[in-house]
Amino acid sequence: METTGVTKITVETVVKAPVEKVWNFWSQPEHIKNWCAASDDWHAPKAENDLKVGGTFSTRMEAKDGSFGFDFGGVYDQVKTNELIEYTMGDGRKVVVNFTSNGNETKVVETFDAENTHPIEMQRGGWQAILDNFKKYTEAN
Repeated sequence: METTGVTKITVETVVKAPVEKVWNFWSQPEHIKNWCAASDDWHAPKAENDLKVGGTFSTRMEAKDGSFGFDFGGVYDQVKTNELIEYTMGDGRKVVVNFTSNGNETKVVETFDAENTHPIEMQRGGWQAILDNFKKYTEAN
């Protein structure tokens, strides 16, 4: 089923690490818990990931002071190891993540359907901040 009129937002980064490492840090729960936050006052205390077509994932994202939190999750639609992840979020929105290897660097490009509650720039900023945190964590470990 094709959705029309959906705004797509793209964020990207280049991680100074081989694609195999980037893929593992992106997909393994023990790593996800260390980078899946948009700011230092948030964290991800719990992550589960079954990275296969039809598999599910769930990451608990919370303010460190306990004031707010939510579960971010969905179902995988397509998985090509070290290349592509496509999934549908719990609210039906789609996400595509491409991994492009260039030796010791990997370009990560994430495109997602915008939601209608928050401004586009706020959504882009939040997703980019998480991606930047992923880059920082992966390059440091």
